[in-house]
Amino acid sequence: MAELINQLDSYLSNHPLFILLLLGTGIFFTIYLRFPQVRLFKKALRAVRGKDDKHATEGDATHFQALSTALSGTVGTGNIAGVALAIHLGGPAALFWMLVTAAIGMTTKMVEVTLSHKYRTTLPDGTMAGGPMYYMRERLNFNIKGHRIYTGTIMAVLFSLFTFIGAFGTGCLPQVNSISLALGSTFGIPSIATGVVLSIVLGLVILGGVKRIVKVASRIVPFMAIAYFIGAMVVIIYHIDNLLPAIASIFTDVFTGTAAAGGFLGSTVAIALSKGVGRGLFSNEAGQGSAPIAHAAAKCDLPAREGLVALLEPFIDTIVICTLTGLMILTSGVWKEKFENEFQYTDMEFVVSPSSSPADIKAALASSDAKYNGTLDVEDGWLKKEKNIYLIHAHSIAEDVMVRYSSTDEAYDGLLVVKDGKPQLMYNSEQALTIKGKSLIHSAPLTLQAFSSSWFGDFGAYIVAIALLLFAFSTTIAWSYYGDRAASFLFGHKAIIPFRIVYIIVFFIGSITDTTIVWAVASIGIVLMAVPNLVGLLILHREVKEEIEKI
Repeated sequence: MAELINQLDSYLSNHPLFILLLLGTGIFFTIYLRFPQVRLFKKALRAVRGKDDKHATEGDATHFQALSTALSGTVGTGNIAGVALAIHLGGPAALFWMLVTAAIGMTTKMVEVTLSHKYRTTLPDGTMAGGPMYYMRERLNFNIKGHRIYTGTIMAVLFSLFTFIGAFGTGCLPQVNSISLALGSTFGIPSIATGVVLSIVLGLVILGGVKRIVKVASRIVPFMAIAYFIGAMVVIIYHIDNLLPAIASIFTDVFTGTAAAGGFLGSTVAIALSKGVGRGLFSNEAGQGSAPIAHAAAKCDLPAREGLVALLEPFIDTIVICTLTGLMILTSGVWKEKFENEFQYTDMEFVVSPSSSPADIKAALASSDAKYNGTLDVEDGWLKKEKNIYLIHAHSIAEDVMVRYSSTDEAYDGLLVVKDGKPQLMYNSEQALTIKGKSLIHSAPLTLQAFSSSWFGDFGAYIVAIALLLFAFSTTIAWSYYGDRAASFLFGHKAIIPFRIVYIIVFFIGSITDTTIVWAVASIGIVLMAVPNLVGLLILHREVKEEIEKI
């Protein structure tokens, strides 16, 4: 089941038609609205200060609070781990494509927020509710030959349903799981303690309602963004001699791919494009439809003015924060160095290759016939090297490979069985094996190494752990709000409080359970959120332009 879900996630997220729809929508509106991310950038900075909305009264938040809440949903673990993963797979050029997609996403974000803000509504408790589901219901039902076709209502229900699922799958379970793992490995804090304390804090925030949510978000987001900016600059300055070469590699590798270097086996243009676009789109969530839910709460005279505020989100999230992470990794050089680590099962593969050259290894990885089947000798915990058989971990040739018992960390002695390239790690029905060694690393551990390579030293682990705590917890808060607005649309206003209570309970459960598969489920939900939203924006493009022209 897990493998099927992962395959579906990979198929939908990387499908050319979906990428085309996301990028195509942004490119269309960028040209159609005459490059608003450049033309209206100064107006956006003015709008976020609320200079032109002195008489706006309807709403639960200021422009800055709405922006902070939306940013708390996008500035998350992806800024720490997602950038590192993109560079790990695609090389420096992946960062270039992240920046391109962010620039295009600025327009998409402005458009979706403008349209959603226009059709927001007031709930019985006096708070505002908005998002793509409201404009879909109001504007995408059609009359054909006297018959009412409820296409918009169906789209709205589906969007709300996937938002509801995404609240748990994106904003709740995996976020707290990342926090508990980071605090456990860095500070030795038990997962259950993390779950109890953070669940109480989460309850105090979200049970206080939307006004408390936006107030907390407006405090956390600026603090964590500034703190992370300072920390990243310290690393970059420490490696200042490598800054210009790092920047140059981002652009020079765009049309040539990245050659093999150190433990890095090299990357093609297609891989850099795919990983850069994918991480860029999902980092700032432009087109996904989640941010308009937060911006609907803003006090604003004109919907397009709130759209201007939203235009800044991809700029802050991706062009500023993700670029800082990328430059840390590139200037420090850790992206092509091998480090001692515990190997993840999904990242391991034994292949048969005539040599260790990058070309031969890549050919072996691409061929199902090259996957090794058989047994390998392990003596006193060390995996014996066999001619032409290589263990690939995290897209690099593993070195100094050790096999240990998972429960005791004692050395294993015997045979390691390999089937279709995968090591069989169940020694018997009661004991499992763990494989360790030196290889490339990716995601949050790679960012951690970048911090540790500077004056921070071992203290870098604490910085990354605290950053993950703030980034992930703020994402949890934002998605609780997205989820309760979706619950309200689907089940009525009375569903909001029960949803929040369940959300807190599930949050606690996520701190003590493995939620790996949840990431894939959430990713599928995000794709299914984005598709109806993007189609709706394209259908109503004229109305969007009319609203933009009012500012």
